[in-house]
Amino acid sequence: MRSLNIAATGMLAQQLNVEVISNNLANMNTTGYKRQRAEFQDLLYQNLRRVGSTSSDTGTVVPAGVQIGLGSKTAAVYRITEQGNLLTTGNAFDLAVEGKGFFRVQMPTGETAYTRDGTFSINAQGQLVTADGFTVLPGITIPNNAIDVTINSSGEVLVKIDQQVAIQNVGQIELATFANEAGLQALGNNLFLETTASGTAQASVPGSAGYGKIQQGFIETSNVNVVNEITSLITAQRAYEMNSRVISASDEMLQTLSRLR
Repeated sequence: MRSLNIAATGMLAQQLNVEVISNNLANMNTTGYKRQRAEFQDLLYQNLRRVGSTSSDTGTVVPAGVQIGLGSKTAAVYRITEQGNLLTTGNAFDLAVEGKGFFRVQMPTGETAYTRDGTFSINAQGQLVTADGFTVLPGITIPNNAIDVTINSSGEVLVKIDQQVAIQNVGQIELATFANEAGLQALGNNLFLETTASGTAQASVPGSAGYGKIQQGFIETSNVNVVNEITSLITAQRAYEMNSRVISASDEMLQTLSRLR
């Protein structure tokens, strides 16, 4: 009985759907998190009567045929990269990207990772680093005698040195963009890696054409909409229940067959 296997694929699909939604809800307070959405496709079809085949010697053609679907499968889990809200923190080293672009981070392996999480700080050497201590590229060092740090919308890091009148520029933060941001590989810890699907990273100055601006003293909140996620969760739960009822109904039908004498 095909309906048992078909309903089982539907339950597996909705189980994955719930897992994606639960991950979104778990990260509703994660800085820079981008919500995900599961997409599904129908499986292969069995042709019991092929569409377009002839039904008589005179050449009459079957207009519809008989095709039986075999269920559903997961096609992809997309990442929705729309802008999150900006939350003020008052911390001079908290940065948010308003628009497109990722901060570039140097991993301990030497690879370059990318992030929207701008909760930065400085280490013992005065370098601008992430919460895990990874260097923010291209490598900004704040002098020990700096009494004020300003990072403008173009990413320029301007410091006020004690007992000096002139403002000193110690570097400029760059942003990277991708042709397909959804194709980035998630590493966890709010970090992503470039892949063939994402395309090559294109780095440039914040505020230039196609690149967002940097806001100092802000962080970007998660773009998860709790109301939408709860609605999707209820829908997925109901779909899971309906597929389980199909299995129960199919089982009852098999029991009826087994009782025949």
